[in-house]
Amino acid sequence: MTSSKLKIAFAALAVATSGISLAQTQTLLNGSYDVAREFYKDYNAAFIAHYKKTTGKDVKVDQSHAGSSAVARSVADGLDADVVTMNTSTDVDFLATAGVVAKDWNKKFPDNASPTTSTMLFLVRNGNPKGIKDWDDLIKPGIQVIVVNPKTGGNGRYAYLAAWGYAKKKGASDAQAAEFVGKLYKNVPVLGKGGRDATTVFLQRNIGDVLITFESEVLSVNKEFGEGKVDAIYPSISVVAENPVAVVERTVAKKGTADLAKAYLNYLYSEEGQEIAARHALRPRSQAVLKKYASTFKPLQLFTVQEVFGSLGEAQKVHFNDGGQFDKLYTVK
Repeated sequence: MTSSKLKIAFAALAVATSGISLAQTQTLLNGSYDVAREFYKDYNAAFIAHYKKTTGKDVKVDQSHAGSSAVARSVADGLDADVVTMNTSTDVDFLATAGVVAKDWNKKFPDNASPTTSTMLFLVRNGNPKGIKDWDDLIKPGIQVIVVNPKTGGNGRYAYLAAWGYAKKKGASDAQAAEFVGKLYKNVPVLGKGGRDATTVFLQRNIGDVLITFESEVLSVNKEFGEGKVDAIYPSISVVAENPVAVVERTVAKKGTADLAKAYLNYLYSEEGQEIAARHALRPRSQAVLKKYASTFKPLQLFTVQEVFGSLGEAQKVHFNDGGQFDKLYTVK
């Protein structure tokens, strides 16, 4: 064989080998909510190493982030996410109704298919110049509150439900709770599209006195914007926010990634997965890890959505569907 023919043969072999190598590296896409961005960056690296060690296979994990409802709509419209990792079950229920995830998705993994939880707290400017301590302070005249639109993000829905639940836990009737929450939203100059957008409004555009957001956003803010820009204020009462996960059956059937998708979500429940979650201020289900990070998770009175609203699905119908309670009390500015 001539030298030039040998070169061509080797080149062809190299291309074929690289093709085999690429074929062996499966790619998984996780459709997730804004505030989980940094957590999944660390978790993905740990999962990739774990998967290689236990199976000998390489895997690449890509992320798609936005307000949770916006991600759910993208997946329903054809985004080929293999898994969704959300901050509210109504967004996964929406995908189940669309036939994209299993109808019984919340029984496919432990703890209602929610490997972590969070809660809502307040971020105020350093030194807390407006003296904000609890939900009652957010309805005072002259206080500007930044919050996510509950129609586009679970962050916003949980903020709304936390405020309503606070009023109810303090003895308010439904009419009084509606009046309380209505006063709060009258103090909202602009609604964020998702958690990260709301944080940007608060810290980059410098709008508002207080940001209502997930507990886990505190670490992200300190990391991205520098320590000392905000103080975290824990209200006396807040809501338990479950972070549900599901395999996108439509995608994994097409791509042949069902086993990989399940392994990815199962690893969230491992000690390492729970530890990474705790480091990102997501409340772990593991009692051992929770105990280890007790100083991160301040004690406060927590209520579940079921206690006050029956279920998230019921809350969605009453409060957030078009023409619901939120539309009655908030006019988009």
